[in-house]
Amino acid sequence: MQEAPNPSVSQKNEEELHWLALRLVPGLGNRLAARLLNAIGSPAAIFRASVTELESLGAPSHVVRALSTGTVFEEAAREAEQARQVGASFLTIHDSAYPKILKEIFDPPLLLYVRGDRRLLGELAVGIVGTRRPTAYGKAMAERLATDLAARGLVIVSGMARGVDSCAHRGALHANGKTIAVLGTGMDVPYPAENKKLHSEIAEKGLLLSEFRLGSFPAPQNFPIRNRIISGLSLGVIVVEAAQYSGSLITARLAMEQNREVYGVPGSVTNKNSWGPHILIKQGAKLVEDWQDVVEELPAEVRNTLISLPDTTREPEKPSLFAESLTERERAIYSLLKVEETVHIDEILDALPQYSSSEVLANLLELEFKSLVRQLPGKNFVKTF
Repeated sequence: MQEAPNPSVSQKNEEELHWLALRLVPGLGNRLAARLLNAIGSPAAIFRASVTELESLGAPSHVVRALSTGTVFEEAAREAEQARQVGASFLTIHDSAYPKILKEIFDPPLLLYVRGDRRLLGELAVGIVGTRRPTAYGKAMAERLATDLAARGLVIVSGMARGVDSCAHRGALHANGKTIAVLGTGMDVPYPAENKKLHSEIAEKGLLLSEFRLGSFPAPQNFPIRNRIISGLSLGVIVVEAAQYSGSLITARLAMEQNREVYGVPGSVTNKNSWGPHILIKQGAKLVEDWQDVVEELPAEVRNTLISLPDTTREPEKPSLFAESLTERERAIYSLLKVEETVHIDEILDALPQYSSSEVLANLLELEFKSLVRQLPGKNFVKTF
């Protein structure tokens, strides 16, 4: 049987290497590994176990052979070194920092790659998920809810996919709040490619987390696996926009199974992205219009914790109509814009003949800087609340 891979390394590193080696054994899935751990006690003990004991616990012959020979330790050592090079570390289910709320789910990950502030795993969190192709309204609602909830001390958890997920992370960061991105790829694989900057920003100001080994590409089967962690880390999950059959509804279903709160943001009945949240609302999910609707459903002790947070945490400085005064010209332009549909620059100019086009464009740019307006292709503009 395999002994300690290297007697010269520290006890902590040796234990970490056993965990990583267990994770890398070909054919040894999370559930079988959990069964072995429950029966035998630790990864090191599993690698020392007899063939008879491993087989009696349901381990197939190729897994038993890999565990008995210990050949996977060399691969584990390379993986550990590569993780250090990209700034990642490991968190095991036996670690005291492993979030208690995640342990409660049916199939908790045994080992996580983490990069950033791992203390966030011990804080109160809500998940925000939705379609990769949101409307302007969906983007605005995701950012607004994330900003308001993060400003009040909640960690925003999402999957860093394009669309609603990215808006949720950006909203939390905009509020100087905290966010966790649960990846469906390896820690070193930013996905989608356009989120490379967001990936780095979350690593610096929040936490990146992945169950998948380094270099894992975004395989379709990874994302449903990833979704159970998003819901598992959260007190509740908010679905902003989602089609009738989508990964976001899988996350919501997992949240229900995990006894988490589920929330739906209503939208236009003619928009197929509204069908998912509307289905959830019909099934009993809480209808959400603002952050208060979310907090009201949380347990009393959680609400009391949020209320007791320092004011600087609950209300950080952030651009909003209520925190900043607008000039008369900016108010006139802003009043013409809508959340649910775009307004073309020509419509704005026609409605405000008293201002020149250069004045209107300059003030639209100021409103963009204040995060109140977003410009879309073709000189179209929408409100972002």
